[in-house]
Parts: sequence; structure tokens; C-alpha cells
Amino acid sequence: MQTKWPSPDEDPGRGGPWPSDWLRAALGLCALRALEAGPSYGYAIIADLERAGLGTIKGGTLYPLLTRFESAGLVRTRWEAGDGGPGRKYFALTDAGRAELDTQRGRWDGFASTTTHYLDPTRDGNDDGRTP
Repeated sequence: MQTKWPSPDEDPGRGGPWPSDWLRAALGLCALRALEAGPSYGYAIIADLERAGLGTIKGGTLYPLLTRFESAGLVRTRWEAGDGGPGRKYFALTDAGRAELDTQRGRWDGFASTTTHYLDPTRDGNDDGRTP
């Protein structure tokens, strides 16, 4: 049985979710990217990732990742009182987090380019799979 993967321009909700191992590989980089514009809280990060077409990320997946980033010094946190509701924990990139995002963004570009080239059905099977 052949699996139909959604294309990048296809809504994963209609075409089925992205494979979970793809999301696991990209989630850390995407979470850092979500914080690039400024501090945010978990639910807003999840909503941003969903709007970007990555599908629904569960809090039980995102929050441990953000906690690891905090322990690694990539993000800092602060609590803010809620408007008539519970407070929210905000996450913000540190200078080290911005540097890590820049580094990983470049590495991801290289990885994606190499993978795309390798998967190209018109690629000569004798080349080494690296982009020219």
C-alpha cells in the first residue's frame, strides 16, 4: 500500500498530517523561528506553527522542547499575569538562541537542498547526490 504524502502547498489537515518523524526533525528549528519576532507563549507558538502549515503540535511535545532550550540557555522565560485568567509563561530568544537559530537555519538549508537534489528523479544516479 502506497502512502500519499501531502505536498508543501497542501493543507496537512486535508491531505493528512506530515509524517511525525519529519515534524520531530524540524520542530526545534521552527520553535526557535517562532520566537524570532519576539517573546511568545506556548499556545501562540502552537497556533503560529499551525498557521504556517505544520499541522497541530501538542503542548506535551512543545513544552518539553522549550524547557530543554531554557536549560541550554537558548531561551529565557518570564511569567505574566493573565487578564482575568491564569498567568502565561512567555519564552524569548537569548543571544545564544538567535545564534543557534542562524546556525541551524543554514544547516537546514544545506540539508534540504542536498535531500531535494538526491530525491530528484531526473538526477543522474552516478553523481554523489550533492548540489553543484
